[in-house]
Amino acid sequence: MFSGFPVSALDFYEDLEADNSKAFWAAHKAVYDDCVRGPMLALLGELEDEFGPGKVFRPYRDVRFSKDKIPYKTHQGGYVATGQGVGFYVEINAAGLRIAGGFYHGSSAQLAAFRSAIDDERRGTELDKIVRRMKRAGYEIGGEQLKTRPRGYSADHPRIELLRHKALHAGRTDVSPPWLDSARTLDEVRSSWRAFRPLVQWLSSATAT
Repeated sequence: MFSGFPVSALDFYEDLEADNSKAFWAAHKAVYDDCVRGPMLALLGELEDEFGPGKVFRPYRDVRFSKDKIPYKTHQGGYVATGQGVGFYVEINAAGLRIAGGFYHGSSAQLAAFRSAIDDERRGTELDKIVRRMKRAGYEIGGEQLKTRPRGYSADHPRIELLRHKALHAGRTDVSPPWLDSARTLDEVRSSWRAFRPLVQWLSSATAT
């Protein structure tokens, strides 16, 4: 049963940010397993019946093509995929909890399909309404965007801001919430994922190729 993320999970990541070394990791691996990875697995397990099976991302960074060679991620993410590059996300880090859902990355074919769906009057208007509802509810709308209009679309397109997106997701960030170490965290993630479901379903359908 999931009973929350202990405060020591935040402390672990705060210390890891200060000393991102193999020596620190080896000395604190038990804290990671008990206070971070274990609760994340339990949380995803509680949500599986409603949202589907989730996965816990590896804590190790892929540094093969990066100038930044620090070995460990300074956060732990959990993810439920609903399509290629689309799904529900939850993250624990030094600041607190991040809950999100949407389209994170995709192939060029997926991006073309995504923009084609936005260009379609019926489907594009539906997405615009979903995004507006998310904003009114207080959720952040993010995702990588082009600085200019995408090729093939007019600058005065009624949904040009959505068309500029290469990724699109909604989310909330809770900084050191007082309920983090309690079962209420499960309720907070579940209620937000339910709120994100219309967006995630639209994106799953639009990017399916």
